Amino acid sequence: MLVDEVAFLLRPRGEGWVIDGTVGMGGHAEALLMTSPASVRLLGLDVDPEAMRHAGARLARFGERVRLARESFRNLRRAAEAHGVARARALLLDLGVSSHQLEASGRGFSFQRDEPLDMRLDPTRGESAADLVNRLTEAELARILVEYGEEPHARRIARTIARRRPLGRTGDLVAAVRSAVPRAAWPHRLHVATRTFQALRMAVNDEPAALRDALRDAPALLEVGGRLGVISFHSGEDRIVKRTFRVLESAGYAELQPSPLGPEDDEVRANPRARSAKLRVLERRE
Repeated sequence: MLVDEVAFLLRPRGEGWVIDGTVGMGGHAEALLMTSPASVRLLGLDVDPEAMRHAGARLARFGERVRLARESFRNLRRAAEAHGVARARALLLDLGVSSHQLEASGRGFSFQRDEPLDMRLDPTRGESAADLVNRLTEAELARILVEYGEEPHARRIARTIARRRPLGRTGDLVAAVRSAVPRAAWPHRLHVATRTFQALRMAVNDEPAALRDALRDAPALLEVGGRLGVISFHSGEDRIVKRTFRVLESAGYAELQPSPLGPEDDEVRANPRARSAKLRVLERRE
């Protein structure tokens, strides 16, 4: 998403490194490499082993210009040091899940399929969504749905989940949400379970904390003139990015636009999932 905007705003004009902290299927990385001089190299990070395989195949034609590492963007500094990247000309964080993860991973990211209720970006670590919904108290579930999903019916949904436990599949969770929310209160543009699935995915992968960790280290990794781009899909994540950028403006950095960039109408028509995407870009000035 926002591939043209990312390539235009983040592509380096001279020799150096680009760090793609969420390389995913390699789309943004490919665009950045194609529009940059041959002297530009890219370090791509991701925790999803399946995504890394796809990215490796997609970016193979760039040869030694690309290094891929299975690492979380919350460990940016460690990953950069491990691969000899002292400073970067550009750094990108795309906070969304890919279409492949939603449609073909089989890990329960989508409410449109009946799959195991997993939702881990790294399927080898941590608790799954099923572990969380079956372990947490009703109050803890409600807090997650409010904090990460801004779900207005959080208490109803949490109560219904608690009553229906154990839940093991996405179909179980969708049925619980449908039962909890009165039909007249279902949102017009969203599936009734959208916010619940988003909230649980963010909780399972500790996404807000990972974002804060990345934003703590990313600015210092930039060269003077280097740019940090963050694509968010959730108002809470965008608030974290906005507040961080505002603080950095008094420390030699500047946000390129006063408001985040969104997708053009053509992109939204081609991919409705892009409608909530917001891109903010920060430049190091000194």
